[in-house]
Amino acid sequence: MRFKSTLRFCSQPARLSCRDSVSYELERSPHGSSQSFDTRSNAIKYDSIARSQQGASTSVLALFVIAILVTAIVAIVFGHKLGYQRGYHSTQTETKQAVITSKESLQELKDLRVSHKIATNQVATAKQELEISLANLKELRDNQQALTVENRQVAQLNDLYAKIVSDKGGLPLQILGAKIEPLPENAFEYGFDVAMLASDGKAKRLKPTLTLLDDDDFVEVPLDPVSYNIEGVTRIRGRFMLPAGFKPLQVKLNLKAGGQEVEQLYDWKLGAKVDSMPLSLSDLPEVDESPIEP
Repeated sequence: MRFKSTLRFCSQPARLSCRDSVSYELERSPHGSSQSFDTRSNAIKYDSIARSQQGASTSVLALFVIAILVTAIVAIVFGHKLGYQRGYHSTQTETKQAVITSKESLQELKDLRVSHKIATNQVATAKQELEISLANLKELRDNQQALTVENRQVAQLNDLYAKIVSDKGGLPLQILGAKIEPLPENAFEYGFDVAMLASDGKAKRLKPTLTLLDDDDFVEVPLDPVSYNIEGVTRIRGRFMLPAGFKPLQVKLNLKAGGQEVEQLYDWKLGAKVDSMPLSLSDLPEVDESPIEP
């Protein structure tokens, strides 16, 4: 009579108990002696297969866990290194930019200090110049006031002298001073100081005539203005252009005023050459109105 052995598949923790139960049933079987070797062989094979499968699973699991751990460690190290490098470069860049900005700020601060110092000096200089200008202006005003007073005094004295001279018959028409000076572009400047005071003390009409003479010809110089009012001293001033090719030898000045007439001849004599003379008439100042020195 044969007995069939039934293998029970249990979970791995229960494999030992299942195997023990099978062995126990075989030992209790009356015919277990004939099949005990085969059964034991099958159990041993199953046990070895189970152990090998369990060891392989454990090894694969261990390798998988190790691979995960290694991958995680490599990823952490690589990420840490990459993040460190990026952070380091970013920090270096920010530090360099901060240093550059600091240097620029220091330079701007130095420039501002220099500009402030220059502005302060300029303000101080402007204040000094203002004080000097105010002092000069005050001095000019004082001088002008003094000159105004002096001119009034001189005018008052002149009026007194004119009255005295008029009461004594007046001052006859006469020439006090005369000059003719060369200018650029064949031009000349003339000046005559004439004095006259009528017995009635009133101003008279003066008509001057200026003529240039050579051996054969004469040229009359146009005067501007053509007539003057004379009451005391009158200054005749002007400029004329000498005709090309004409070389005067004498200058004749004729004056008529208040029924009196005066004529004076002057030799044409020019002074020494003036080195500082400008090249053009447009560069010349106005005609000199100062009195002519004898």
